[in-house]
Amino acid sequence: MACAAALWGTDGLLRKPLADALPSATVVLWEHAIVVLVLLPWLPRAVRALRACTWRERLAVLAVGAGSSAVATALFTSAFRLGDPITPLVLQKFQPVFAVLAAFLLLGERITARYLVFALPALAGAWLLAFPDPLHVKVAAAQAALLALAAAALWAAGTVLGRLLSRRLAPWDLTVLRYAVGLPAAGVVAAAQGVSVVPGWDNALGLVLLALVPGLLALSLYYVGLRATPAARATIAELAFPVTAALLGVSLLGARLSGSQWLGFAVVVAAVTALGWHERTSRVPAVRERVPENAVT
Repeated sequence: MACAAALWGTDGLLRKPLADALPSATVVLWEHAIVVLVLLPWLPRAVRALRACTWRERLAVLAVGAGSSAVATALFTSAFRLGDPITPLVLQKFQPVFAVLAAFLLLGERITARYLVFALPALAGAWLLAFPDPLHVKVAAAQAALLALAAAALWAAGTVLGRLLSRRLAPWDLTVLRYAVGLPAAGVVAAAQGVSVVPGWDNALGLVLLALVPGLLALSLYYVGLRATPAARATIAELAFPVTAALLGVSLLGARLSGSQWLGFAVVVAAVTALGWHERTSRVPAVRERVPENAVT
């Protein structure tokens, strides 16, 4: 899980120049289109696997592909456009809270007091890492805040529903279905925004790399890990994402971190690593999950 989230951290290297050159909806649409083109040989098998699912599981696939992939990204981008650049980053930190609540309601996962020993420092570290001055952060426009919260909730739902679906669908089938469902949803978002969908050849290489590295490769690893990882634990492992983004920003993009950001970096790494070690070695796990039924083998 942490390795997949670390790959997501490379997203900024590729997305920033594309975002400067293209509308965000166009980038999201082509990300999905490129991956679907690569995955076409596996689409019939994934569709057959989907037909064997219950209606509840089919709705979960729709929610993951459309909501957590295309719509969440569009909402998050709109939050930046309507409000200040700080508000979406602040409210994105609520994603683990949404994930734990959804995992409790949908999967029957129960967190213990031990979970908070790892989760609270991880969230605090992510906060420190996100802002050069963590004591002077203002949440601005209400509309932007609501959009950012909606995006965080959809991403959290994607983690929980992905865990639910991993009990029935193989990781590769789930990856194929997420992109196949996400493509028409991304098309609807682009059409609703009225943007041009022609990216230009000078952006082709960046789009391909974005789609295949922090996109397809990272998501494939993510679903392999999610199959054996409770959602409440997975959402903490996903905090490896800002750690990688910070490292790449410092080493390749010329960014500088304040002292509190370096402290947050160390806290996140320590908390995520400690949680993984604890769950592997302790007889009393921090997250207790219901025994899955009808899981794939």
